[in-house]
Formats: sequence, C-alpha cells, structure tokens
Amino acid sequence: METVILAVVIAVVVLGVLGGLVVGSRRKKSLPPPPPAAPDITVPPAEPHVGDEAETPRDEPRRTIEEVDLPDGSAPPATVELPPTEIEVPEPTAGRLVRLRTRLSRSQNALGKGLLTLLSREHLDDDTWEEIEDILLTADVGVAPTQEVVDGLRARVKVLGTRTPDELRALLREELLKLVGTEVDRTVRTEPDERKPGIVMVVGVNGTGKTTTTGKLARVLVADGRSVVLGAADTFRAAAADQLQTWGERVGAHTVRGPEGGDPASVAFDAVKEGKEMGVDVVLIDTAGRLHTKAGLMDELGKVKRVVEKHAPLDEVLLVLDATTGQNGLVQARVFAEVVDITGIVLTKLDGTAKGGIVVAVQRELGVPVKLIGLGEGADDLAPFEPEAFVDALIGD
Repeated sequence: METVILAVVIAVVVLGVLGGLVVGSRRKKSLPPPPPAAPDITVPPAEPHVGDEAETPRDEPRRTIEEVDLPDGSAPPATVELPPTEIEVPEPTAGRLVRLRTRLSRSQNALGKGLLTLLSREHLDDDTWEEIEDILLTADVGVAPTQEVVDGLRARVKVLGTRTPDELRALLREELLKLVGTEVDRTVRTEPDERKPGIVMVVGVNGTGKTTTTGKLARVLVADGRSVVLGAADTFRAAAADQLQTWGERVGAHTVRGPEGGDPASVAFDAVKEGKEMGVDVVLIDTAGRLHTKAGLMDELGKVKRVVEKHAPLDEVLLVLDATTGQNGLVQARVFAEVVDITGIVLTKLDGTAKGGIVVAVQRELGVPVKLIGLGEGADDLAPFEPEAFVDALIGD
C-alpha cells in the first residue's frame, strides 16, 4: 500500500515538472516585432484652380488697368496674309474641237465605219439599205433625218456606179454635213450692241453637267479675252454655289451667290446688277436643275428669266443636255423650250458611249443649233461646235 501511494506521488511530481518546462519554453519564444512607426507623408501642393496663379506669387510691381496702354482704334487691325489664288490660263478656244478630234473619233466613228462598210458592198440591195437605216437610228439621228440620208445616198450611189473608198467617204461626209447643217450661226451671243454685259442663262435638268458647263463656259470666254461674272442661282442643290465659285476663282471671275435655299431669281438679279456695276463683258447665270415634269419648278425658271430681263433682255438661253440620254433628252428639250426661249444647245458627255446622231435630232426638234459640246471631264474639254470637224470625227480617217 505504501508503495502504491509513493508511486502516485512520484507521478504527480513528474507531471508537474514537465508542465513547467512546457510553459517556460513558450515564454522563451520571440514575440513578433512591433509595427513600424507611420512614415512622414508630405502632402503635395494643391493644383491651381481657374483664376489661381500657377506658382507662388512673387512680390513685384503691378500695373492697374488705368496704367496699361490700350489701343485707341486708330491703328488698322492686323490682317493675315493669305496666299493669292493662282489664276489659270485657259486653253485657247480656236480649233479646240479639232485638237480633241482623236478622243471624239475613238468613241464615235463606229457610226461612220459601219456606214462605209455597208456602202462598200458590191451589191446594195434592200436588206443593206435597211441595215444602213438601223445604224443611223441606233445613233439617235431620228426617223425623218434617217430617211433623208438614206434617200440621198441611194440616189447618189445609183448615179455613181463604181465606188472607191475615197468616193464613198466623200459621199457620206456630204450627206452628214447636210444633216448637221453648215450654214447655221453657232456663235454664243455674248456681245450685245451698245450695252454691257451680255447675259447668258444656263438651264437643264439635274445630272446633265449644267453647273460644270457654266464654269467651263466661263473658261472659254476668259480664254477669248472676256471678263465674266458668275451668278450662282442654283440655290437648291447643296454645294452648287461652292462648285461654281471654285470654277470662277480658277480664272479670276467674280461669283455672286445667296443663301442656300434662297430665292434664285434674287441671286440672278443681283448678278446682273453687279456685272453692270463692274463693267464686265458677260454675266453667266447657272440656274437650279429641275425635273421637266414638275410644273412648279418650271414656273420658277420662268420667273428667273422675267426678273433678269428687268435689267436687260437675255442674249442667250443655253439648254444643257446629256448626249447619252437619247430620246429622253428630246422630251426634256421640248418642255424647257415651252417655258423659256431656248437659243442654243450644249451637248455634254459626247464621248464614251454617246451617239453622235443626237446632234441632228435635237436641232430638228427645237429648231435651234448645237453651239457647244462637252467631250470629257477636263477643264478645257468644252468646245464650240464645228460641223466639219465633228463629221470628220464621226466617219474617221
């Protein structure tokens, strides 16, 4: 019994010693280092607000508003020197169509070549003459003019008998010149007697190149030594006035314009007025392109004409037609002729796929001559119409 009690006591003593060792070892472990002291942070200076100085003010003398020398308005304001617009020198108009003959003949001489090929056949029967008629009709010559040419050719070929290529070409040339007309006055009337300026109004539907034609016509006149004022009376089409003014600036012509959507008759009136005051030779008025089927728009065109004639009679009313539109162009021509007295035709786009016979058809339709033709996109590709050069281009060399 005593032995058991002694063992228990020893066990209790051992456990007590072991517990003390464990606690002591925990106390001896290093504690985590204390957190470092907060660093000193320098606050950046506040950014200046509107009206504040961007830096610390310095002590320096300052002037009051009464001590500052202000301009008294006597000195002229400073002006910015802009580079002058370079004035172009247009190509002379004399013989311009002849110089452009190569381009015209490339696109048009299918008519002449086709006719010469058929006329060169040893035997010209009815079928051949029908083919000749088809070629002329396809070229937009028109039914009545085509019949005239065929009848004339048949009679002369029958008399001629044997036909050499040169004889056929001369024969065809004479017949085509009859159709086109060589005795008609094709001068663009810009020099009225005893007064200045000559007044020219340009009309036509949208898309025919009307504004471009007006600008090119200004170049033609300047090239012939005339002074020009342009009237931008096309106030309905966006940027039309800008386009016309650019054309004018190239050759030194003044442009009169009004607000977009403004009264075109007022612009036309002012253009003629300024042209008279400036003493220029010619005033060109570009009118708004309009659908020939819209009565209201056509009435507006008549109003422009009446307002302009309060200054002086119009010397020319040029109708611009797209040569590629064929019979539709003739419909347009009829309607415009009813509203304003057309005095001349300008055929544009007479290159490419255009058909040269439209020259004959439109002259027969209106009873007025083709005076100008447009042969391309170049600035100097508007040329006075010359029947001989035109026919020579049609039949080729």
